[in-house]
Amino acid sequence: MYGTIARMRIKSGKEDELLAYTRERENSRSVPGSVHVYVYRMDTDPHEYYLVAVFESRDAYVANANSPAQDAEYRQLLELLEGAPEWHDGEVVYSAQ
Repeated sequence: MYGTIARMRIKSGKEDELLAYTRERENSRSVPGSVHVYVYRMDTDPHEYYLVAVFESRDAYVANANSPAQDAEYRQLLELLEGAPEWHDGEVVYSAQ
């Protein structure tokens, strides 16, 4: 598996819009190879969020990252943020449920 972790700062008052954006995104299109998406709000700072997206493979992740649909969704996300997310991509080396 492969994925990304994004550190984001939400604009004040945009919290509900972020959650609506995330739910809409997951319901509006099927992303090939997508396994899980998690969104965290930090206890220490309610404007700091982390998004975790996990894919079946690096190839599936890269194909999504390079798709026009993902680019359009990313531009919508940027309008809710104070600035660009800080991205950390990598291979999932362990997972448990």
